Amino acid sequence: MNSRADGIVCNDCWAKAKIFSGFETFCLKCGAFLSDTEPVFDTFCGRCDEHFYDRARAVGVYRGAMAASILHIKRTPHLSSRLARWLEIACRDSFDEPADVIIPVPLSRRRLKERGFNQAAVIGRHLSRRMSIPMDEHSLARKVHTAVHRAGMDMKAREASVKNAFEVTRPKLVRDKNILLVDDILTSGSTASYCAKALKKSGAARVNVLTLGRAV
Repeated sequence: MNSRADGIVCNDCWAKAKIFSGFETFCLKCGAFLSDTEPVFDTFCGRCDEHFYDRARAVGVYRGAMAASILHIKRTPHLSSRLARWLEIACRDSFDEPADVIIPVPLSRRRLKERGFNQAAVIGRHLSRRMSIPMDEHSLARKVHTAVHRAGMDMKAREASVKNAFEVTRPKLVRDKNILLVDDILTSGSTASYCAKALKKSGAARVNVLTLGRAV
């Protein structure tokens, strides 16, 4: 029997999900899940060296219950209390430096009009309330409409689609700030990286990334 806390996914399916506990081996920078064995610290995957964010972490692996929940959030602006709680735990456990502000990965005006809401902002609002960290939905904008990333797109294609897509509209509000960038899923890391590049170009001191799901 599932409850509203589980969202659209039952307890049995959540029991099969891979939710990170902190006792796994991750890439120190991008948070790529490398091993379920005893954690090995200071490990790098070698695929994220040129990414512009400082550190990225996620609640769990993007498959099964997590994948179903994230797809649901793209259709309905609701985050289950279970996911909101796990998001808070991941935030507290993953980053040594407290964030000054939460910024959601923005949608283009066209995509926002089509969908009616930004799922990253829905996630960010929940985290903002739980962590008492202010959220800024307006200082980072997606100036170019890009095609939806499809399963099977390689890293170069994903990177090319977002390389010049973001701009900071209110640089004074990000200057010298420790920013937590939030989104629903991190796949290649290109979107988060170019968001971070725009923010750092405008003077942000640090950009960490937190997502619900991490593709493996």
